[in-house]
Formats: sequence, structure tokens, C-alpha cells
Amino acid sequence: MSLAVFIAAAVVAAPAPAAVTRYDPAFFAASQPNTAFDMVSHLPGFAFDQGEQVRGFVGSAGNVLIDGARPAAKDDSLEDILKRIPVSQVLRVEVIRGGAPGIDMQGKTVLANVVRRQDGGLKGVISASTTRWYDGRLGWGVRAEVSKRAGETSFEGSISAGRGIDDSSGDGPRTITGAGQPSQTYHEHSAGDGFEYKATGAVETPLWGGKLRLHASLTSSPYSYLQDDHPTDPPGQDEIEQDHQAQKTGEIGLRFDRDFGAKLKLESVVLQQLGRSAYTDNYSAPDDGEFFSLGKTSGETILRNTITWTPTPTLSLQTGGEGDFNWLKDRTVYLVNAVPQVVPAADVDVNELRGEAFAIATWQARRTLSLEAGVRVEASRIASTGDVVSAHTLVYPKPRAVLTWSPDAAHQVRVRLEREVGQLNFDDFAAGAASLSNGPVRAGNPTLDPQQDWVAEAAFERRFWTAGDATITVRHYELRSVIDRVPIYDPAGDYDAPGNIGGGTRNDIALALTLPTDKLGLARGLLTGQSTWRWSTVTDPTTGAKRPISGLHALDAEAHFTQAIPALKSKWGFNLLAPVRETYYRYDEIDTDRYRTQLSLFAEFQPRPDLALRIQFENADNRGVQHQRLIYNNLRTLAAPDEVDLRDLHTGRGVYFRVRKTLG
Repeated sequence: MSLAVFIAAAVVAAPAPAAVTRYDPAFFAASQPNTAFDMVSHLPGFAFDQGEQVRGFVGSAGNVLIDGARPAAKDDSLEDILKRIPVSQVLRVEVIRGGAPGIDMQGKTVLANVVRRQDGGLKGVISASTTRWYDGRLGWGVRAEVSKRAGETSFEGSISAGRGIDDSSGDGPRTITGAGQPSQTYHEHSAGDGFEYKATGAVETPLWGGKLRLHASLTSSPYSYLQDDHPTDPPGQDEIEQDHQAQKTGEIGLRFDRDFGAKLKLESVVLQQLGRSAYTDNYSAPDDGEFFSLGKTSGETILRNTITWTPTPTLSLQTGGEGDFNWLKDRTVYLVNAVPQVVPAADVDVNELRGEAFAIATWQARRTLSLEAGVRVEASRIASTGDVVSAHTLVYPKPRAVLTWSPDAAHQVRVRLEREVGQLNFDDFAAGAASLSNGPVRAGNPTLDPQQDWVAEAAFERRFWTAGDATITVRHYELRSVIDRVPIYDPAGDYDAPGNIGGGTRNDIALALTLPTDKLGLARGLLTGQSTWRWSTVTDPTTGAKRPISGLHALDAEAHFTQAIPALKSKWGFNLLAPVRETYYRYDEIDTDRYRTQLSLFAEFQPRPDLALRIQFENADNRGVQHQRLIYNNLRTLAAPDEVDLRDLHTGRGVYFRVRKTLG
């Protein structure tokens, strides 16, 4: 019997569900969670979405609310916020599917809502961890968090520091082959590590008949990378590359909520973020020395207001607007053998003034049928000065409709039709270099238009065994103004750059499974998995042939298993990531990175409810990473490349250990 038939046979018909499904702490007890993030990770039929690092507020939304509201922070990740909420502070977790009156779905079809207890007192968490990698390097992390509620006022704060090891670097052979030329082989050793130092603070208090929340954060993230390619056949002089990055971000913001009676609610968000980063790359090889540096300063100011009116229990109307002002200054230096080089869009100042107005209605037509429909209108003006002087104004309406049918508690069908408009990446506006040893400097392009699409989506969800869930989602995209890679012809030379290449199509099939294993002979076990297959077609601007979109993964898949053993006050499990392939079609190269299957194993011992010890074997299967460059002497053609540069690295194993203590 197939798994699909087995699951279908296990489902028992039940009454039609409410739009919000509630999960109390007892539901998660078997998995012995430590934080709200652990609880969210075990929700049936829910796949955590961290959100995106984009400008603006609504576009960066994840799919988890806290006390019914989205965290009013961008520099503080949603995962980190959830990991700071201990299980003892969670009253319940809710899952909202398809939309419900009075709920801002943030453009998602499924949301989770973590509802915290209102208990008073001082609570805290301290944790320390270390990771030893195969080559003797040590990663480490320390974190301290504290929260206190005094009446209706609460305080939160955290401070953390840590060193992480870059698991995409390692050791292995490098081979360069060319048509009619002898091959060159190397032994490559590469190693990268980064530090993060972060402090956050927040206060929430009653004000003017509502609730005000203020937050602030400071983050510093330096990173260093060293790569040494030692020629072995024929022998020669080493090629050495050293990268250094330093990024600092500061953020302050507020959110104000007020209810005007039982039917009308106001939410206002104000946020200011400032950032500075510096990147340098030194590359030395026989008869060749290159230096590249990029300095950036940036800022973002956001003001957002939302009014929600719920005239009846089955209908809510939401309207509001968001205004953003963003700016970025890039300064680039590129030297070849100490001689300055001219690169298109090397020094660019960009600013964007963007506004969005929206109106959304959510109607519970029947207990089994709901509709969310609305429209957003986005208008922006982007201007650049410096090496490239340009300005253009963009206006895009973005209608959206989501229909949800729930014939009973075990089944749900969701259908979505929406016009989506992507966001321009300011980093594409100026020149850049990911690595001088892996290709030339890339030009910038401040004249880009955002990518747009019409997407039609259908999802079928089936719940079973109380905690089990299987969901299949199918999407079709009609793409316009696709952003990919294009050639830039300049008197200083030809360069690869981001650019609009016209229309295309994309199709996705996503599967998600939450499978309790009690009935399969493994008591208190939970297997979760998700996979997404993608097919895309665009026209290559260099060859005119059809090909996939650059950087789009054909498959992303992962599986996670946890089994609690209460008699030993322990749990164990594994995390498995499927191989990933990422390809970029440049005008003179095809660059492909292949990340092989990655497996980690863990065990956690909880001798007391307030103490947890965890050991984890990272990259237990010794996953490797392969970097391949197919290089053409001139414009890329459909013929064989002139040179192939292949690096096959083994990243090695690591052992991670963490101690976590909850106070209060």
C-alpha cells in the first residue's frame, strides 16, 4: 500500500473546522520543546518561513505572528525572536489557514500565531555552545536573554556573541582543462569564519488607550576567508585569495496598536535602519595581482498605518498605506597589478521613494468557505547619481484573491490568484565581485525594472492522526521583466551584469508531510519533510536559446525526525538536506555550485525542565561542495567551452555542544 493511500485510509471525517486551529502546550509535550521556535517547527501542516531581506515592511514578512501581531523589527530575525521565547511563556500556538476575519495574513495563505502568557515576574535564559570542526577550528556562541512583566508593561533584552565556521569551504582537488591545452591540477585549501555580536532591547507599555512597543538593536558581523590553491601538476607558485567583510547595522522602531471598540483597530509602525559595510578581496597569482574593494552605507525609513474594521464576525475590511525612503552609496576600487581599472557603475548613489496603498476584505461566507480579496497599488521613484545618472517612476497594481474551502476538519482546498511584483536589489545597481579567483568583477545596472508575474496556485491539505498532515501545492507563474544576467558592452571592456531579459514561465510542485510515527512502531516520534520541484523557461540574451532562470533551484528538499524518550528525559533525531544545484548563465561563463546531501544527528538530555544539554554531529555524512566554471573566450555559445575550472571540496565534519538554562 502506498503512503498516500495509507494516509487517506487513516483519515476519519469530522465536522467542518474553524479558520483558526488551536494547539495547547500539552500537544507539544511529547517532543520536549525548549522554545517557541521548537513548537512552531512541530505544527502539523506548517512550514516555517523566515521572510525575506527586502526593503519595506510588508514585503519582508515571515509567516509567524506573536500575540496576533507581526514583530516590528527587520534586523532581528523571526527565528531568533522565537528562540528567545521559552516554552514556559507560551500559552498556545494557533494556525490560521486561508484567512480569517480580523487577521492580517501578511500575503500568506497559512500563518502561525504564538500567544504568550501574561504572567508577571523576571524570566531569563542563558546558553553557551561550541563546535569543533575536523581541522581543529572551534566555533562558539554565548547568549543571555531576560524578560520581565510588571502589570501591563513588559521589558525584554538580549546580548549574544559567537563565531561560526563557513561550511561551504574546505579541502580538495581543483582541475583546469582547456581545448587543446594540457590540464593544470591544484590542491585547494579554503577556510572561512565569521563573528556576530548583537544586542537587542524592547519595552511594551499601555499608552493613549492602546499599546506601544519600542525596540532597538545593534549588530556587528565581521567575516574572513582564505583560499590557497597549490599547483601539483605541473608544480608552480600558489594562488592565494583573502577576503574580509565587515558589516554593522543599527535599528530602532516602534509599533502602536489601539482598539476603538470591538470592531475597529489601528496599527502604526515606524522604523529606522542604518547600515555600513566594507568588503575587500586580495588575489595574487603568478604574473597577476588583483585588488577589489567595495564600501557601502545605507539607510531605510518606514512608516506604515493599518486600519482593520470587523463589522460582523464573518467580515473584516483592512486598509492602509506604507511609505519608505531608502538610500545607498557604493564606492568601488578595482586594481589589476596596481593599475586602476574602469568598471561600469563603480560609484553609484541610489535613492528610492516608495509608497503602497492597500485595501483587503476577508469574508467567511460559510463555515466551510472563506474568501480573501484585495488590491495593493505600489508606486516608486528610483534615482541614481554618480557613474550612472538615471531616474524612473514605477506604478504597479497588485490584485490578490484567496479562496479556501474546508468541507470537514480533515480536508482543505486553497486557491490563490495574484499579481506579484518583485523588489529591486540595490546591490545590483553597483559593481561587485563575489570572488576574484572565481571570475571577474561584475558590473552594476541602476536601470533595472522589477520582475513581475501572475501566479495561480492551488493547494490540497489533508490532516490525519491528530498531529498528521499532508499538503500538495501547485503553482504556475507567467513572468515579465525577468531579472537575470546580461552582457554590458563598455569602452573599458565587456562585463557581466544583472538585467531584464523579457518574459518566461515557471511551474512549482511542493509537497509537505507531518507524520507522527506512533502507529508505525516508533512511539512519540515525528517525521516532517518538505520538497519543492521547479521548472522555468526564459530566453537566454546571449545565445537566444531557451534555458532555466539563473540561480533558481530545480529542487529543494529536507526531512527532519525527532523522537522523545521520556524515561531517559531525552530526545534524538536527524536533519537531512537534499542535494542542491545552483547555476548562473553569464555572458561568457556558466557557473554551477553543487551542494551534496547533508546529514546531521543530534541528541538532547533534559535532566530538569529548566536545563537542556544538546550534542549534534554536523555534516555527519561528510558532504562535499563542487564549484564549476565553464569559461568561453568571447560570448558564450552553445558549443563546448574553451576552459573548464572544477573545484571539488570536502567541507568536513563537526561536533556541536550546547548548554541552555532557563531562569525564573
